[in-house]
Amino acid sequence: MGAISVVSATLPLETKLIGLKAVCTHNTTASAPKDRKRYRNSKKAVIRSLSKKGSPHIANELVPRLQAEGFLLDDSTWTALMLYYANNGFFTQADALWNTIINSAYNLDIRVVSELIDAYIGAGLFHEVIRIVQQISVRHSHLQHRVYVHTISCFGKVGELELMDYTLKEMISKGYPVDSSIGNAYIVYHSRFGSITMMEHAYKRLKSSRFLIEEDGIRAVSDAYIRDKKFHNLGNFLREVGLGRRNAGNLLWNLLLLSYAANFKMKSLQREFLNMVEAGFDPDLTTFNIRAAAFSKMSLFWDLHLSLEHMNHNGIIPDLVTYGCVVDAYLDRRLGRNLGFALRKMNVKDSPVVWTDPILFEVLGKGDFHSSSEALLEFNMRKTWTYKELIAIYVKKKYRSNQIFWNY
Repeated sequence: MGAISVVSATLPLETKLIGLKAVCTHNTTASAPKDRKRYRNSKKAVIRSLSKKGSPHIANELVPRLQAEGFLLDDSTWTALMLYYANNGFFTQADALWNTIINSAYNLDIRVVSELIDAYIGAGLFHEVIRIVQQISVRHSHLQHRVYVHTISCFGKVGELELMDYTLKEMISKGYPVDSSIGNAYIVYHSRFGSITMMEHAYKRLKSSRFLIEEDGIRAVSDAYIRDKKFHNLGNFLREVGLGRRNAGNLLWNLLLLSYAANFKMKSLQREFLNMVEAGFDPDLTTFNIRAAAFSKMSLFWDLHLSLEHMNHNGIIPDLVTYGCVVDAYLDRRLGRNLGFALRKMNVKDSPVVWTDPILFEVLGKGDFHSSSEALLEFNMRKTWTYKELIAIYVKKKYRSNQIFWNY
């Protein structure tokens, strides 16, 4: 069996060598740029194809054989081999090639360095990444800033906040500025992986640098407060950011409404909704669904109907979340007979969609009708469903579960 496996591994290698020799022979007779490019690409393609199949050791044997055949391997071929060593987990070989390349006169580009850093971070070799960054700063200073930015992002994505902070401090010490994108990314990663205190400290640093927090940062900070159920802190943060900001759309107002809906502070919810309208912001579908979800859970039918009328007046088309608020409100109170009245001004023949911002579900969760309908839609994706069909199936399910049979 061993002999068979060796032969099967060798045959493709020989075939590729023959093909590469043919290209090389043709290249000696034709000096067109197109032929030279084909020659270079063929060499890299051999190493790339072998390495993709998880056989970097065969690629390692291929290099001296190509050199013995008279091929001159250029720097791009060496970097291709190094990257595929790294991506296949052969870091000893990748490191050896990296040290050769970094100490040579080869002009590295950011793509090669970024891909190498990605491979090392993916394997958890974080201190090796620090070494690579330091080597770049010595040998290729023109790449230094972009390598710092990429490394900060990579450390942040995997939650290595201490190493991210260290790299950021190193970048600042080299005289490179912290721009808005780095500052906002810094907040996002501290919000996802750090404590509330660390996140708030990161936000203070951004404010002191006079950069505005962007939408991703606002969402990340809000998610952290919601995760810890610190809705009062969330409201203070949103007011500090500025509810009048137009470049974030309705996001700030919707989050503020959610902070009140989470604790069912209905008077405050209604007051801030009116303030939103008076400030010149047009409520969107998420705005209305935040209110509808709160009204549904509190069985405030009159307020729910007024909200639906307001939606219709503004030309806002309800989605599955809206229908779910209505259905759950009536069936939870065993008012199924009145459901037709509640849905009379809604187009139940529409196909179900969900356009609501998912942040609503993080605070108030998904209603029973919404969850059941999504499961049914995923189970039978080929059928074109309507809200009417989903409601009919859910009503039957609800009746059976309660062992109540109503004439309707």
